Amino acid sequence: MSRIKEFNLPDLGEGLTEGEILSWLVKVGDTIELNQPIVEVETAKAAVEIPAKWGGVVTRIFHEAGTTVEVGAPIIAIDTEPGAGPVDEPVQSPAAPVPSAASLAAVEVAPAEGAVEPGLIGGPAPGGRTAILVGYGPRNTAAKRRPRVNGTDQAAPAAAPVAPVAVAAPVAPAPAPTPVAHRAGPVLAKPPVRKLARDLGIDLAALAGTGPLGSVTREDVQQAAARPAVEAEPIAATPVVAAGDGTREQRIPIKGVRKLTAENMVASAFTAPHVTEFLTLDVTRAMKTLEKIKGRPEFRDVRVSPLLLVAKAVLVALRRHPMVNSTWSGATNEIVVKEYVNLGIAAATDRGLIVPNVKDAGRLTLRELADALNALVQTAKSGKTPPADMQGGTFSITNVGVFGVDTGTPILPPGESAILVFGAIRPMPWVHKGKIKIRQVTTLGLSFDHRIVDGELGSKFLRDVGAFLSDPEGALLSWT
Repeated sequence: MSRIKEFNLPDLGEGLTEGEILSWLVKVGDTIELNQPIVEVETAKAAVEIPAKWGGVVTRIFHEAGTTVEVGAPIIAIDTEPGAGPVDEPVQSPAAPVPSAASLAAVEVAPAEGAVEPGLIGGPAPGGRTAILVGYGPRNTAAKRRPRVNGTDQAAPAAAPVAPVAVAAPVAPAPAPTPVAHRAGPVLAKPPVRKLARDLGIDLAALAGTGPLGSVTREDVQQAAARPAVEAEPIAATPVVAAGDGTREQRIPIKGVRKLTAENMVASAFTAPHVTEFLTLDVTRAMKTLEKIKGRPEFRDVRVSPLLLVAKAVLVALRRHPMVNSTWSGATNEIVVKEYVNLGIAAATDRGLIVPNVKDAGRLTLRELADALNALVQTAKSGKTPPADMQGGTFSITNVGVFGVDTGTPILPPGESAILVFGAIRPMPWVHKGKIKIRQVTTLGLSFDHRIVDGELGSKFLRDVGAFLSDPEGALLSWT
């Protein structure tokens, strides 16, 4: 069994097919231990750290940071027996020197129109690299097969021996990268360089590479991007750059969490018929109740926010209206009512919007619910939310009040029948006991799937959430 083991990118979540390498936590030559985190990868659902499957010494890293890798592709090689001596490698004949393994491994041949046929000069050799063995003249005619007779290949006569061609001319230093005519042959460049060129809109085939074997380097691409698109003769007048020509535009690749969110939102918006209702209410009593909760001994070491009371109001209202906590199954032509609540909380992160959920939130005490909400938000902000925490949600809350926004019309997370938006709490004039007073006021918005939740049910549910927040202590005493 080989002591050099290649670790493939694992399946990090249900339905995921690829991941982007954000950063390597180890480098070639490092000694690592079993289960030691070695790389941070972003999938369409979260950024996660992947532990090592074996202990040993890192011998190769297949993809640089910023590369998107398919699930099952090798990402790192580990020598699991570093104390057993050097790894046996094939010995190269001194009469036929070849480029170093490192330079060949770093070069990739890009398919392009007009690519040279395998076997011709400059064409790809087995393994996807260019046939450039020094000491053997590359072929300038395509290889031919003898015709098959009765399904059996006929042996071809042995070719006459060809004398090696001596190569002694010194290699001149590579010139600075300049635009060249669009080449017809393959372009040599590393995958991260290709990605950079795509992002900057640079045509690799128009560059003269300065890297090994004429490959295009990152510096070549950056220098090409810094040059004007057209280098013309100097003229007296300064040319005017038209707005919208692309020189003052930024292009952000759609990938990872943002890509999955976009796909889910489009699917939800055009699958479930959305209806949104709003309710503006006085939450002055709720804010006083919140201050009482903060003063209790069991809550002194935990952060308590208005979101805690909103979450509790939703859980109490779902017990009174369980149909709101359900999903539409088109495959079985059924409405599936959930007898548990996996409460999702929308969280804005640097990588996009995610909605992790508190599992079986209806069974938690108020203190346990506060701890769960705080842990969920902190984990989301750090970018370490595991994919499992974002699966199986049954009802979601989005808090736009933290941004000073009053309300909105949220789109349902796929598979859920309702989502509540919680707006900013503001001191406003309000009619209280027949007089206009300054009270703490907020606006709630409820979007729901009209296939499951009709107007009456949605209105009653939103009314009960509002009634709880208007008088939490009275609701807890009379409803539970």
